[in-house]
Amino acid sequence: MGVLENKARARTFYKYLSKVYDRINPFIWDESMRDEAIDMLDIEPDDHVLDVGCGTGFATEGLLERTDHIYGLDQSAHQLEKAYAKFGKRGPVRFHRGDAERLPFADDTFDVVWSSGSIEYWPNPVVALRELRRVTKPGGQVLVVGPDYPNNSVFQKLADAIMLFYDEEEADRMFTEAGYQDFEHVIQQSRPGSPRAITTVAQVPDR
Repeated sequence: MGVLENKARARTFYKYLSKVYDRINPFIWDESMRDEAIDMLDIEPDDHVLDVGCGTGFATEGLLERTDHIYGLDQSAHQLEKAYAKFGKRGPVRFHRGDAERLPFADDTFDVVWSSGSIEYWPNPVVALRELRRVTKPGGQVLVVGPDYPNNSVFQKLADAIMLFYDEEEADRMFTEAGYQDFEHVIQQSRPGSPRAITTVAQVPDR
């Protein structure tokens, strides 16, 4: 387990990263990648969408272009403060502070659940993926973006020491163990040589 797959360490990490997050993030996960991922979903104007690990609201901004019914959840108070500055505490997004492994929502609440740049910090990703499935309506969609496993052996060791990086085979295992049957992986990249993201779109099966 990487050092940042610990919730307390991750919160401390984001206490400082939140100050520069919006300036650093586009070098790894930019608007074109975000919008490409959003296009993989069938979001209707009346759909209720949950953004798990919403951070400062980068993905939230794109999701708001598709529906007004957006909920954001993050465990970092510092990241949420940045999101409040963008959207307001009682603005168009309903924000919650919480844990991806124990979502504070009832079963079958959302039409779509989105999570980008969060799974790498989850100590128990399969448990969290089950939670995403639980709060999504049968037939709804779950989209998860995480860091693709590096090809270079040196970077692999570094990645393993920091947080969760995974390839398509590992994604297959995690999503299958979490109870998903129908899912697809897409590799996204901002530009040649930049970090790659692995984006999975899954349909939630009937109960």
